Amino acid sequence: MIKSMTAFARVQQSEDFGTLTWELRTVNSRYLDINCRLPEDFRAQETRIRECINNRLQRGKVECGLRFIAGTQTQTGIDINEPLVKSLIDACQKINTRLHQPSEINPTELLAWPGVVVEPERDYKHIYEASEALLNNALDQLIENREREGERLKELILQRCLSMQGIVKEVREQLPEIRQRYREKLTARLEELQESIDRDRLEQELVYMAQKMDVDEELDRLEAHLKELCEVLDRDEAVGRRLDFLMQELNREANTLASKSADISTTQASVELKVLIEQMREQVQNIE
Repeated sequence: MIKSMTAFARVQQSEDFGTLTWELRTVNSRYLDINCRLPEDFRAQETRIRECINNRLQRGKVECGLRFIAGTQTQTGIDINEPLVKSLIDACQKINTRLHQPSEINPTELLAWPGVVVEPERDYKHIYEASEALLNNALDQLIENREREGERLKELILQRCLSMQGIVKEVREQLPEIRQRYREKLTARLEELQESIDRDRLEQELVYMAQKMDVDEELDRLEAHLKELCEVLDRDEAVGRRLDFLMQELNREANTLASKSADISTTQASVELKVLIEQMREQVQNIE
């Protein structure tokens, strides 16, 4: 299925440990370029996050951002840093021995001292697992959006492909008439000069000019490339690079058709072909 490289996805999950939010944004790029913005506590997971994205996407510039708001943990008791409390009490008592009016030690003030109350450690292993599962949900949503946009791009490209096939068919049908018209034009010019005509030499010149003007090969290649283009669009794989190559080949044949043109209708046809090719190329740039 054709996938666009331009998409956005946002997912959020709230649990007892807090709230996780992933935002993924992708735009077109020749390669897979991943840029991660993670909270400090999740830096160790960056390699794993990149692996998850690498396994699901093949091309595109990916902006990957995670936000984590920690929840309020329920505590049934208060853990005290006993060595620190003892050191603080000893220090207070030493100071009291040197004061004329010693004061009592206030327990509440001790509890407010940094490091006295030990914060319980969070189970980050569980949080990491939840964030990875949520990341895969975000990637599911992103890929779904890329596929939906890819289908739209496919329709646009197919429409232009059908238009090009119609132009190629029309040019092929006009070729006998164009050649006959050129023959009559050349013969009329020679008669105007009122010179004796060497019929054998005239036939040789006409054959030479016909070979020079022959665009059958270019039309055959255009038809072959357009047929392959339609087949590639139905493949269930990343086809962006192959489509880009086909655009180059189509453009080359259209240019050759224009350079060999000996009739205004063929010239106009080559211009229309190049306009359609350029329109397709703009869409192909966004396909994975």
